[in-house]
Amino acid sequence: MAIAATLKDYLSSQAAEYELVPHAHSQSTLETAHTSHVSGKLIAKAVMLEDDDGYLMAVVPANHHVHLGHLHNQLGRHLRLATESQLADVFRDCELGAIPPLGPAYGIEMILDDRLSDSAELYFEAGDHESLVRMSGEQFRRLAGAARVLHCSTEA
Repeated sequence: MAIAATLKDYLSSQAAEYELVPHAHSQSTLETAHTSHVSGKLIAKAVMLEDDDGYLMAVVPANHHVHLGHLHNQLGRHLRLATESQLADVFRDCELGAIPPLGPAYGIEMILDDRLSDSAELYFEAGDHESLVRMSGEQFRRLAGAARVLHCSTEA
């Protein structure tokens, strides 16, 4: 697959500069970090949450977990993890568990963990389990659009 068509179109429409980095097949972003020899704090992962208002994409470092209590306190929303089966229709061009962490590409509201707010370089899933996108942190934050920056994760 290499890169999801929706992501590729979004990056193209935003004139984004990026590099695709192939890696051995992996089942999690932590495994991806290990097989690609990239620090987990430099890999942005999407964690899909939901409530009665819809989906919310929380983007955190690969070596972190979303802290739902922090999000409830900051957003006043009772969010829960969305299931992979629910997300198959939303991310049709992605393999399950390999969601690119750019909500605007898919029309989904996004929040960005503050630990990713000053990284010079970031990596993220391209839509499959064998490719990462590498780009500058500044460009990633520009592509995130109106994403709020919040403290919303704890180290795994």
